[in-house]
Amino acid sequence: MRATARLVLLAAVLTLAGCATVGGVAEPVTADPVLAGGGVVPSFVRGTDNGTTDRIAASTIGDVQAFWKQNFPSVFGKQWHDLTGGVYSVDTTSDKSQAPPCTESASDIEGNAFYCPNKDSVAWDRAALLPVLRDQFGDAAVVVVLAHEMGHAVQDRTSPTADMARADPDRYPTILIETMADCYSGAFVRSVVDGKAPHLRITAAQLDKALGALATFRDPVGTSSSEEGAHGDSFDRVSAFQDGYQQGPKLCAGMTVANRQFTQRTFTSLSDQARGGNAPLPDLLAAMEPDLNAYFGQLVGSRWSAPRLTQSDGPVSCPSGSSGDQGPVAFCGATKSVLLSVKGTIPALVSSIGDYAAGTLLATRYALAALSLLGKPVDAAPAGQTAVCLAGAYTASVPSRGKPLRLSPGDLDKSVGVLLAYDYGSRDTSGKPLATGFSRVLAFRSGFTGGAKACGV
Repeated sequence: MRATARLVLLAAVLTLAGCATVGGVAEPVTADPVLAGGGVVPSFVRGTDNGTTDRIAASTIGDVQAFWKQNFPSVFGKQWHDLTGGVYSVDTTSDKSQAPPCTESASDIEGNAFYCPNKDSVAWDRAALLPVLRDQFGDAAVVVVLAHEMGHAVQDRTSPTADMARADPDRYPTILIETMADCYSGAFVRSVVDGKAPHLRITAAQLDKALGALATFRDPVGTSSSEEGAHGDSFDRVSAFQDGYQQGPKLCAGMTVANRQFTQRTFTSLSDQARGGNAPLPDLLAAMEPDLNAYFGQLVGSRWSAPRLTQSDGPVSCPSGSSGDQGPVAFCGATKSVLLSVKGTIPALVSSIGDYAAGTLLATRYALAALSLLGKPVDAAPAGQTAVCLAGAYTASVPSRGKPLRLSPGDLDKSVGVLLAYDYGSRDTSGKPLATGFSRVLAFRSGFTGGAKACGV
């Protein structure tokens, strides 16, 4: 985030399993290194311990600046200039650490990273942020987060600036500023994945894991997008990153309140807020079954025949030979039914991600039922992708009906969470999935924003 004061990328829990110690700070030993050719020596980083974490950070800063040196003129019509205020690595566990710009003490940056517009500098917590990112989300998460901070440096060289955001918050609310930075991060990371960065390499698997950092470092559920300091929910943040990744920095530079749809909503009832937007699984299924039938019945028309939703305490299994492994929820064409296991995986997903994680998977199976009735193949590509897309289209349609189902704040985050981490929703009836979480979220977003027509239905 931009910073003149406190930051919001707080890492709540520091888990440093499998760590080495460099300069008094524990460093994770990851199995997914992103450095190419050893990376950049962090000698230009003030306060560095010369460890691997700072080497990743220094390589990111260097490669981001090289990216903008090449792309800035075509996007903004002028030359890029590198940071003038320096780069700071701060050990927040040491009382001897110096305060970086935009702070009064080193402890002000604990658990965070930020761009300081007053000094045109970037700083990060080497002790309680970057190690957490590496340990929980892989080394590529460091790249994603610091590329976001450098996105604010881009804004400071163009528009909107921090001063404009303060002077005209209706036109430049914080969430727009942060969304643009996520988008700029995505544009840069695409260059890394494409092998165009001098010192960094990121694979598709690493990218999926790193996007978990954006999904985790979201605003608290129920936060209004108009609030000062808002960054966006998981859906907003991952969407902005993907837009930059797919369409490049010109799209990011053109983002406005008018052309950007933010999905954050506040709770509409105290009971929903008390539950954190989650309903018990039986209540969710009771509300979703008629709602899914209503949506897909309208989509398919007279050919629609409601599949029988069958809940099981055991593993899901269609009749022998009629289907592959679809996971804990399956569409069985031979029996025209949707099977859902209410033991094991589904309760675990509801517990760890939320109720609509299960709801998202269920919607993809009803989507397969719809495709089958429309005479489209459900056991081969692109059935799984279309099913996820239609789940997105269905999700977007829920508010227009309101009853018996209502979306709660955070439900889209649950969709993002389950699609990033699991391929169940994208499996066709033969069990073949979309390979990456990135592509699954992209398919869901396509349906959510464009409706069933965007899914080819």
